[in-house]
Amino acid sequence: MLHTLPIGSATRRIFFLFALTATILEVGMACNKKDANADPKIAHGQVLFAANCISCHNMNTSMDGTLGPALKGSSLELIQARVLRAEYPPGYPPKRTTHIMPKLPLTEENIKDLHAFLNAP
Repeated sequence: MLHTLPIGSATRRIFFLFALTATILEVGMACNKKDANADPKIAHGQVLFAANCISCHNMNTSMDGTLGPALKGSSLELIQARVLRAEYPPGYPPKRTTHIMPKLPLTEENIKDLHAFLNAP
């Protein structure tokens, strides 16, 4: 036979307050989470990446692609140099020695959106 310990009203109140506090904290933390797709710059950058980059780079920007390296966290300077001019910024050590990436027909505003996507949490 299973025996349970009697729980007094004070213990129940403490448990209830603990559960209520945990629930409020969980709801509050969930409300503070930012959806990366809620930022239109990030969402547009993702569309640009999918349309122009995934043929060589991986859609998971933390992983290398078939031809191109991982791009997660790339600086704005690097993206501008590679995409707009097919070159590297001064003093940047390339991840790969190939020079097969061409210039792409994107605007400066497109580059900022692409940068926002590549640096989104």
